[in-house]
Amino acid sequence: MKTIWFISHGTMPPHMEVRMRTHNLSKYLVKKGYRVEVFSVSTIHNTNKNLIDNKGTLYIEEEYDGVLYNFVRTSNYTGNGLKRIFNMLQFPLRLYKVSRKKKIKPDVIVCNPQSIFAIIPYFISKNVNSKFISEVRDLWPESVVAYKLASKNNPIIKLLYVFEKWIYKKAGSIIFTMEGGKDYVLDKGWGKEIDISKIHHINNGVDLEMFNYNKENFRINDSDLENPNTFKVVYAGSIRLANNVKKIIDAAQVIKEQGYQNIKFLIYGEGSDREYLMKYCDENRIDNVIFKGFIEKNKIPFILSKGDLNIMHFGQNSLKKYGISLNKMFEYFASGRPTLSDCEVGYDLIKKYNCGLVVDNANSEKLAEAIIAFNNIPAEKYEAFCNNALKAAKDYDFKILTEKLEKLL
Repeated sequence: MKTIWFISHGTMPPHMEVRMRTHNLSKYLVKKGYRVEVFSVSTIHNTNKNLIDNKGTLYIEEEYDGVLYNFVRTSNYTGNGLKRIFNMLQFPLRLYKVSRKKKIKPDVIVCNPQSIFAIIPYFISKNVNSKFISEVRDLWPESVVAYKLASKNNPIIKLLYVFEKWIYKKAGSIIFTMEGGKDYVLDKGWGKEIDISKIHHINNGVDLEMFNYNKENFRINDSDLENPNTFKVVYAGSIRLANNVKKIIDAAQVIKEQGYQNIKFLIYGEGSDREYLMKYCDENRIDNVIFKGFIEKNKIPFILSKGDLNIMHFGQNSLKKYGISLNKMFEYFASGRPTLSDCEVGYDLIKKYNCGLVVDNANSEKLAEAIIAFNNIPAEKYEAFCNNALKAAKDYDFKILTEKLEKLL
């Protein structure tokens, strides 16, 4: 029986987790006969919760769906300051101690932490003579530069690029969640030093079995969702400055001013901008937007399946040409409803599957225009969008993605 270790700094217990990639891949590998362990931190991101209170405890073990989780004690932090960086450094250093205590050694290590944080996991793989796979979910530190948080000429950023290239060279395989991973490596000028043939793409996806189970078994009573006389535009996600939900609110205002009384916006989620946006809607009498607040993740499938149009948008930046791997997008596909996106990306799946509409860099007026078009769409064309969305979800079911990963193991 092969043993696989997933080393992923931010992975939480599955009942707390939103980003289920590591757990879903692990769960389906276990069903295929592999022994799988996950190594992560004890701190729960964006909370003050720590799974380990005792400072004398190095790590704890918990089992979920046959997967053994190892939570390594790390210190609490808030925000993105020095305490978080300290937390990220603590993890690999203490992980090394944990690895020495493990009696069953891995055949393969799949490591998500990138750059400098992957060095110790790489040397752990050398010590136990296991294959090392680098899994790239974020182009880091490239994203720091793209979001203008630091210059590419910053000495620290330059050093991080050196570590990034080094770990790509050393890895037995590289998995990018975004489809343009090879493009990124070539654009950096690393094509002669890094074997391009070992670069692979396994996107994020959706656990269709769990999605459909939750859709049927975790329903909610909500007259707004059940109203057959409204066209329901659904946004589910964080409501923070970075998510720019204000643009959706502005589109709703445009639609109201044009006299479309049947189009309603249902906003699910929490975040620092929620109170401000609710007040803004009240003051400007934007009554076609309804804030639903926090909703448990197991109820999201039912909500999405009851909507008529899912809306997805994110900021424009230089990274979009390499593609995206948003978890939310695949749940949108699984709902069997079309998706409207305001940002065209490289290898765009909405366009590939023709399961919605992409209006690149759309302002609120363009967004409103697209929503109105969906509201007026002939039933046959709308149904085609829905069927195409389900086809996309099937292709990105985690059972399928696990088979792709298995070939690399």
